[in-house]
Amino acid sequence: MSRPRAPRSPFVAPAWIALASLVGLVSALVGDGVFDVLSWLVFAALIGLTAWAWLRRDRGR
Repeated sequence: MSRPRAPRSPFVAPAWIALASLVGLVSALVGDGVFDVLSWLVFAALIGLTAWAWLRRDRGR
């Protein structure tokens, strides 16, 4: 007999987005070179995530 799945918290995704934003901001402020590349990658991924969610959203039709 399998256990019923627990409902997901609505705060999980925003928490991961906030953590990624924090990593990007701190890496941009801390150093040059690899840190700059890391910050660009993080923010590009966040922009991509936003575009993906916007295109996938339910338009209420």
